[in-house]
Amino acid sequence: MPSTITERKPVVKSINTKGKYLKIFPVAMFDESQQMLKRIFDVTLSLGLMVFVFSWLFPLIGIIIKLTSTGPVFFQQLRHGKDNVPFFCYKFRTMYINDQADTQQATKNDPRITWIGKFLRKSSMDELPQFLNVIKGEMSIVGPRPHAMPMNYKFSAEIDNFMYRHTVKPGITGLAQAKGFRGETKDFYDIYSRCKLDIFYVNNWSPMLDIKIIIWTVYSLLLDKGKAY
Repeated sequence: MPSTITERKPVVKSINTKGKYLKIFPVAMFDESQQMLKRIFDVTLSLGLMVFVFSWLFPLIGIIIKLTSTGPVFFQQLRHGKDNVPFFCYKFRTMYINDQADTQQATKNDPRITWIGKFLRKSSMDELPQFLNVIKGEMSIVGPRPHAMPMNYKFSAEIDNFMYRHTVKPGITGLAQAKGFRGETKDFYDIYSRCKLDIFYVNNWSPMLDIKIIIWTVYSLLLDKGKAY
């Protein structure tokens, strides 16, 4: 089997219910040196942020969350990781305690979201605890975003080979998010577009692509191009 991404050839074109194609490649994306390089980058950046930024930012956010609503500071949700292995994905809690957090997506003007939660979600700061997932080896800084499990089952029923996204570690941000696809998935086009970008990332990963996605993500957040709420 080829050891690099550039040598690989598509082995199947996956057709979905709308008649559109997604090119699928063999599942062994990275050789050992590439995996190690990506892991070193993830751990180095995550530990640096933990020491110099999150050491004071996390307590500050936690205090505000506790003062403004009842419940824990952190929210954890089972999601599919690499090779579909479940893991608990961490976030700052942005909603009042409710029974629909795992099954119902947040929508615009969602009454479940607290006032500080609106700010955290709009700025994507609610995702910052996922750097803990990165340090634990469950996630990468850049990769396809993990969805709640019920959403994964729904999307995989609509798009063949949707779970191909999980042949790599999920990410805090991904190519889809860098291109402005954040927040609620409202229709088939939305999830298809995200999946198409995720599969492009899996098929074409490189260290430079990760760096570009991080830069694009920051740019998108600063210009408020995302749709998160």
